[in-house]
Amino acid sequence: MGEKTGRVEATIRERIESGELAAGAKLPSERTLVEELGAGRTTVRLALAKLAAEGLIDAQHGRGYFVTKARGNQQRVSTPEELEPWRIHGERTIYDNRWVKLTLVDVEPPGVERYESHVVRLHHVAITAIVDDQDRVLMLWRYRFVPNKWGWELPGGIVDAGEDALTAAAREVEEETGWRPTKLQHAVTFQPMVGMVDSPHEVFVGQGATLVGAPTDAEEAGLIEWIPLADIPGLMAQDKLQGSGTLVALLHVLASRAGGLTPAE
Repeated sequence: MGEKTGRVEATIRERIESGELAAGAKLPSERTLVEELGAGRTTVRLALAKLAAEGLIDAQHGRGYFVTKARGNQQRVSTPEELEPWRIHGERTIYDNRWVKLTLVDVEPPGVERYESHVVRLHHVAITAIVDDQDRVLMLWRYRFVPNKWGWELPGGIVDAGEDALTAAAREVEEETGWRPTKLQHAVTFQPMVGMVDSPHEVFVGQGATLVGAPTDAEEAGLIEWIPLADIPGLMAQDKLQGSGTLVALLHVLASRAGGLTPAE
């Protein structure tokens, strides 16, 4: 949730908890809240949707929002089973090329008027952490013009159309480093910027690799090194690790070693 939305949510919540808006009271209209709080209508709607999802307020179609009637001093909070997903009514493309697609999605949060939300759709990505028998991880030292800095990254890249993520992970390692993974296991799938950007990232981990030649991807290849896992926390503290995929994968490896976690088959 953004800073403005959080501020609006906190203001409405304070009015309810202070008793300014008593149990059963009707909240001001969206237009009134927009004017009083100096926020956009979308920001107000998102804040109201968050409070409604918590059960602090109820949305009554055609009437507006009402403070949930409380028992004693406690507000009723909805259970996960009672919460409703947003309704998606449609989507239209604003910009599209081979790398990025920008769309406007017609959404309707529970109890809130429908509106269009920006969504950035990127590619499906696979990232791989290969660890050898000396507890070192295979990494690349690379320059990124965004955000204009050098840093260490794990090999990874786009999953091609019709390709499964495991195959893509092994292919990217070999293309970028010249090392062929012995065996890979899926660790986790995550979204790097949930809520506005759609780009599923799949993380794989492996034990060992065989050197089969020089990197074949000249653009992607950088300085290739086996970095001791013991150095990773320090590199992280020095801001020398780049990309959410690299961070998630390395944190998974470190947590697995510390807590005995194993990747799912």
